[in-house]
Amino acid sequence: MNAPIGVIDSGVGGLTVAKAIMELLPNETIYYIGDTARCPYGPRTKQEVRNFTWEMAKALEKMNVKMLVIACNTATAVALESLQKHMPFPVLGVINAGARAAIKKTKRNEVVVLATEGTIKSGAYEEAVKSLSTKAKIIPLACPTFVPLVESGEYEGQFSYDLVAKGLKPLEDERFDTVILGCTHYPILQKQIEAAVGSQVHVLSSAEETAKDVEAILSYTGQLRTDEEPPKHILHASGSVPIFRSIAERWLEKGELDIRKITFEK
Repeated sequence: MNAPIGVIDSGVGGLTVAKAIMELLPNETIYYIGDTARCPYGPRTKQEVRNFTWEMAKALEKMNVKMLVIACNTATAVALESLQKHMPFPVLGVINAGARAAIKKTKRNEVVVLATEGTIKSGAYEEAVKSLSTKAKIIPLACPTFVPLVESGEYEGQFSYDLVAKGLKPLEDERFDTVILGCTHYPILQKQIEAAVGSQVHVLSSAEETAKDVEAILSYTGQLRTDEEPPKHILHASGSVPIFRSIAERWLEKGELDIRKITFEK
């Protein structure tokens, strides 16, 4: 029960989920892997994404985590089922949590899904939303410029607002009251997205719902951490550690994070 929770993502986006888990479960330890060297996953083939996700999961298995959160929608869409079958601990994705948050919030049953090309092509959100509500209309939109913007660390200032507004232009003639941020990088751009779609639209992240799922599973299985020592989070990046550090410290609002370079066994 005092083992860490593993969180994986294609880059820094999964920090939005890690932060939600830290806030809801402040006693838990997080071991995070961001595959920043191979980000973004959205344009990659399913097999590449599956392979990369398994490499991260295997690395965390060796670190003796007690559960795994796939904090990447693209990876959830292609690798969740296989990991759930073969890993010796619970494995959660973020897509069902995002769909659930949208159905709770929408009044008109008109929901936009903003995601990577890979997640949109998978149809995973449409399937998840339809399993919860047959009335819901889904408007999917791939936003390929958003992840590189976040990973660069240049996501503040007017340039980011202009780039996001341009990416959301196809929605100008659509009617909707709810937006799912179907990529865990996108909550870092939440202010820019809200400015583009207007204050009357609910813009939702899957992070908080995912954190609730983590709490429910650990509570049900009797694995909530009991150690009275403060948790010591460890974050790993496969690419540039300085860039990852600058984004992680800003987003998590924590100084002196333990951030390590990681390479994967083939």
